[in-house]
Amino acid sequence: MSLSKTQPRTAAELTLIDRAETRLSNETSREALEVLRTEGLPSRRVEAWHYTDLRALLGRVNVQDGEQKPAQPSYLTPLLPHSLVVELDRPAAGNDVASGLKVSEGKRIAPWNKTVNHLDRGIDTIRVLNEAMEAKGVDIEVASGLVLATPVELRPESNSTGGQSYANVVAGAGSSATFVERAPPASAGAVSTAVYTLDIGDGADVLWIVVQEKGSDESHLGQLNVTLRADAKLRLFVLNAGGAVVRQEVHAVTEGEGADIKIRGVNLLDEGQHIDVTTTLNHNVAHTTSTEIFRNVVLGGHGVFQGMIRVAKGAQKTDARLACNTLLLSDDGDFSAKPELEIFADDVQCGHGATAGEINADHLFYLMSRGIPEARARSLLVKAFVGEVVEELEDETIVEALETRIDAWLDSRHS
Repeated sequence: MSLSKTQPRTAAELTLIDRAETRLSNETSREALEVLRTEGLPSRRVEAWHYTDLRALLGRVNVQDGEQKPAQPSYLTPLLPHSLVVELDRPAAGNDVASGLKVSEGKRIAPWNKTVNHLDRGIDTIRVLNEAMEAKGVDIEVASGLVLATPVELRPESNSTGGQSYANVVAGAGSSATFVERAPPASAGAVSTAVYTLDIGDGADVLWIVVQEKGSDESHLGQLNVTLRADAKLRLFVLNAGGAVVRQEVHAVTEGEGADIKIRGVNLLDEGQHIDVTTTLNHNVAHTTSTEIFRNVVLGGHGVFQGMIRVAKGAQKTDARLACNTLLLSDDGDFSAKPELEIFADDVQCGHGATAGEINADHLFYLMSRGIPEARARSLLVKAFVGEVVEELEDETIVEALETRIDAWLDSRHS
């Protein structure tokens, strides 16, 4: 019997259970809710959640019920101009919303009793919450060979108690598309979950952008699960610029030779925040590559990065690297980094590392010696630190949109 079964449910757990009960309409969700009742939320005794004691953290945030609000507000401006906005709780069922792009009412998410992170419990925590809260979502198909010029922005269900959403996306062979996953503010005490699956076909190229900007008293649990076929390419960018308790998981699997994964991310943390990024990159076949870099700016709060590269037996010629770089700008904040390698092949090139430090004194002196005030000089150096990974996206419109959000966050803390 697990220890969690003997523990009384916390106020936050009971609130989540009560919310789920008001949404139940199918047997699968009822089963997931029973698991939530029995197992509860994970604590630091669960290895995958060792640095993010969800049971305690959600209690600290004061999860609460509130009056339901209408679906996602229409005034939310798309991240990228001319985006095709898909509201996950109101799909145009069975319709071709653009030539070669099909959006339909979503099927159920991947089974919650299949653990994606091998260090989690016998259940997948984020998936079971998403299912228990009866998430709403869509299935999206990008036709083979289609080069989709219009970005697709995925808007979650939104209400005062937090949106619960999912999407299953299939990019056909040889296709190319850009998806923007939004996690906008809801209301105080809200808890949202978002589970996405992405299947990238042979030779397809997908850019996926995650923008999480929850309120300072909200919680968000997100998960992206990616399968890459032969010569498929995933470019993923994650921006965490909000939220009180945030966990973003990314789990990628290469199933075809020539697959390439490139992940870049920026985490911006201030007082009272807890942001956790946990990734697993699974190289299951030979001749695949991946690079992962996260840049973290810490003014307060607590940040977590858990990055695992797994190379299966027989996955020779794998080239995989990850790095986590943190800029500590206050004694009130801290960051825990846990990069890992698990390799069962002998002809590979893999590396991992983590750094943490303050602003380089020589760089600061150089700018100040040329007449730039100290506060402005510090701001420029911080922006340059995170700007390196943003600019790797190369698309001017996307870079400008992300830098605008990052600059606004930084300027509001340095003004």
